[in-house]
Amino acid sequence: MQRTVELQPENASQRLQDIIHRNRRSEGVGVYAVCSAHPSVIAAAVQQAIEDESFLHVESTSSQVNQEGGYTGQTPSQFAEFVHSAARHAGLPRERVLLGGDHLGPYPWREQPWQVAMGNACELVRACVLAGYNKIHLDASMACSDDRRSGPDESTIAQRAAILCRTAENTFEKLPPGASPPLYVIGTEVPAPGGESLPGDPPTITAADQIPHTLELFRSAFEEQKVASAWDRVIGMVVQPGVEFGESVILDYDRRKAMALSSALPKHPALVFEAHSTDYQRPAALAQLVQDHFAILKVGPWLTFAFREAVFALSAIERELLAHRMRVRLSQVREALEAAMLRNPTYWRSYYHGSEDEICLARIYSYSDRCRYYWGDAAVQQELAHLRANIDSFPPPLTLVSQHLPSQYEAIRSGRLRASAEDMIQEHIRTVLRVYAAACGR
Repeated sequence: MQRTVELQPENASQRLQDIIHRNRRSEGVGVYAVCSAHPSVIAAAVQQAIEDESFLHVESTSSQVNQEGGYTGQTPSQFAEFVHSAARHAGLPRERVLLGGDHLGPYPWREQPWQVAMGNACELVRACVLAGYNKIHLDASMACSDDRRSGPDESTIAQRAAILCRTAENTFEKLPPGASPPLYVIGTEVPAPGGESLPGDPPTITAADQIPHTLELFRSAFEEQKVASAWDRVIGMVVQPGVEFGESVILDYDRRKAMALSSALPKHPALVFEAHSTDYQRPAALAQLVQDHFAILKVGPWLTFAFREAVFALSAIERELLAHRMRVRLSQVREALEAAMLRNPTYWRSYYHGSEDEICLARIYSYSDRCRYYWGDAAVQQELAHLRANIDSFPPPLTLVSQHLPSQYEAIRSGRLRASAEDMIQEHIRTVLRVYAAACGR
């Protein structure tokens, strides 16, 4: 009897489309997007993709990476090279890397008039396509300085998104033959990047009857901007399934409340829902999201939250091991991180509320994980390097690892993990990535 061999799609873009079609056939498969620019997170995600024999899906937001550098200091071409270099170094082929742009639109320039902001947004989209980004989230949902306070209406959002799409399509036409055309994600009910900034009522779940109306607005806008041919490459739609997190709260997925959304997907285009802010959801909830056609799961802050947990655990090991040794300086990661956040409160001030003690605790331990903006600070980097050097120069006994990093202890004991500082950090990040991989049926 001849055995049928299922052929894998040739590149990551095709693999993503294959997963979407399978999900629409009610197979329990999906994909998670790593929304982070942190080197340890990217390295861990590369290793997870290799272990799962899947592809690496990494996205940068318009605030993280843009033509002006963003808060990471990287342009799209620099970010693309950074991710591809990490993949290449680990042995993951280039065709198994999918780059995406998240919240590509006026967001970083929203304090300016909409025409100025949209001009900058178009330049960002152009830079992303030239850098080889295959997946573009067209997000024009935010209000600019001359929009009304409530923000642009749905029709305006769709029109502005179509303008961004036209820029992407025109740019793609100038690329060398053989490049994969951009895939698009649309929507008007887009959660705030990075989680909720203010406490309040739970988000309202998108009404199922809103789906066809929104899709028709976007389809018409695509036609008006003469990019109707791109409509078949709209693979995802951002809606609000009631999933969110904030300073100290996680709003869990309740599939009963979101059930109507699953049946609201159209036959054409064959898209799925993209779920934002899925960080910290329970494993069962993530699996349910995928089953309910929220086939693209975005995760970011949970990964840098895990990085911080691992770093602090190694700092505790370092203190136990080296505090009484002469001529050995202990690292001061926590102190350097706190100092960097106090020097520049831009990225956390509006997110944390309460007494001084409560804010002090939230700065480091909040689900919002606003400290992720400060790991690149020069002084913090210096202390992180010193921590890694101390752990690697004075290997801790496994009893100490068991106390502070029990999962890593088990991995070391089983022989699948080296007891180096960076390997232990990445293994802790991968405990989160494995939850997403399992939910996506890998």
